[in-house]
Amino acid sequence: MDNYLPEEKFILQKLENELSGNLTYHGLHHTLDVLNAALKIAEDEKISKAEIKLLRIAVFFHDAGFTHVYKNHEEKGCELAKEILPSFGYSSEEISIICGMIMATKIPQNPKTQLEKIICDADLDYLGRNDFNRIGNTLFEEMKIYAHLHDEKQWNQIQKNFLEKHHYYTRYGIAKREPQKQMHLEKIKKLLSS
Repeated sequence: MDNYLPEEKFILQKLENELSGNLTYHGLHHTLDVLNAALKIAEDEKISKAEIKLLRIAVFFHDAGFTHVYKNHEEKGCELAKEILPSFGYSSEEISIICGMIMATKIPQNPKTQLEKIICDADLDYLGRNDFNRIGNTLFEEMKIYAHLHDEKQWNQIQKNFLEKHHYYTRYGIAKREPQKQMHLEKIKKLLSS
């Protein structure tokens, strides 16, 4: 944890201690995966150091609401950011930008700013990666508990609908993730038609 800011360490500790073990997808591993993707996209988008700092904090808080609620966790994440970040010296303007990013990740995504587009693409980066099935299975397991999903056919239908509606917003997402996402979609369509 040496390369994290004090506020990042604080929220990481909170996630580690307070996220339910039933969150097989939305666990600490997801937050760190999104951070990794966000930093790659941010580099590609050539955003400033100050913006990267806000992006990082938004990533750490984007699923922090899961420590309290499952539904509408983004709103709770914003509340937590507003509670916690002033003591780390964040201005109300910075917190407003951070909350904009957190709320942009709510499905259906609706990002307005460049930073919001980056976090949205980072949050769903796996849709266009080789580990799509492995990560998707962790979401399926989680949804069996929280969304009362029962079978794989139902899950594949949800994935198909989601992938058809989803789109990437950054150059990085469009160039590096969209093609493989389309391949995953075709495979799911074949599974559903067989």
